[in-house]
Amino acid sequence: MTLDAAILGALRAAPWVSGAELSSRLGVTRAAIWARIEELRSLGYEVEASPHSGYRLLGCPDRLHADDLTSRIGAVRVVGRDIRVFQETSSTSDILEKLARDGVREGLVVFAESQTRGRGRLGRQWVSPPGRGIWFSVLLRPVLRPQAATRLTVAAATALARALRREVPLRPEIKWPNDLMIHGRKVAGVLTELSGELDSVRHVILGIGINANLDRDDLPSALHTTATSLKLELGRSIDRASLAAAILQELDAAYACVTDDRFAILADEWSSQCTTLGRDVSVLSGNRRLVGRAESLDSEGALLVRTQFGRLERVVGGDVTLEK
Repeated sequence: MTLDAAILGALRAAPWVSGAELSSRLGVTRAAIWARIEELRSLGYEVEASPHSGYRLLGCPDRLHADDLTSRIGAVRVVGRDIRVFQETSSTSDILEKLARDGVREGLVVFAESQTRGRGRLGRQWVSPPGRGIWFSVLLRPVLRPQAATRLTVAAATALARALRREVPLRPEIKWPNDLMIHGRKVAGVLTELSGELDSVRHVILGIGINANLDRDDLPSALHTTATSLKLELGRSIDRASLAAAILQELDAAYACVTDDRFAILADEWSSQCTTLGRDVSVLSGNRRLVGRAESLDSEGALLVRTQFGRLERVVGGDVTLEK
């Protein structure tokens, strides 16, 4: 943890913290503490100083800052132990793919305040205007067979739903395999990209996008009836940093369920929030269209669809349409 992250963590943990206490706890001089406080102020953090009481945190800027996110999430097992934030990039997943090939350890999270080529499933563009959403990717190196990688999509969607329920008064629903919906409109999505061999996974990149504070004009007109944002649903802006930290905490917990062979817990929670199960669906995968009723998840996270002929089909990917 950096010095700035430690200072922000201490300021959040108590109403006031003295310079002497910070100096002793962090092993640096009081002058060094003052210099870091001044740097945080230059970034937009409102820190009050009192000769008698010390320092207290009054406000934070509407921006994502790696040290701030680190101070908010506390101790994590894997996800978020290394956080990097870019002001703009083509895609956070592009950055992580390069870093993954260089051998960086799992748990690295890359955020961007904006993306010029953000992408969703099936090659679709994900609109990522500056400072309006939460756009990030997570690098994982699970010991899984490639066929079981769908578990990670289920885990990520479940974690997103948990975090949203924690932070905002909304009840998101999950549409298989990767969409979070509010009042029937998409507010967030997960893109799972895998690199591996026939029988093993080298790494997985989870690309996640949340339409946090987008206005209607930020969305392409073609998406006005199918997409939404938290701001549009709530009628107010949300604290992006607070939500981002909650998501990382929930992702870390959900990933532990996958790696500790407790996926069944996630599957049950996912199923209770999924609008796809029990519905007639049409699944387009490549040139193949499958029509039937979505019944359940299997042990690896695939969707089980009962066709009109009574056959149970296992679906691991595709574009799902809910039939009327």
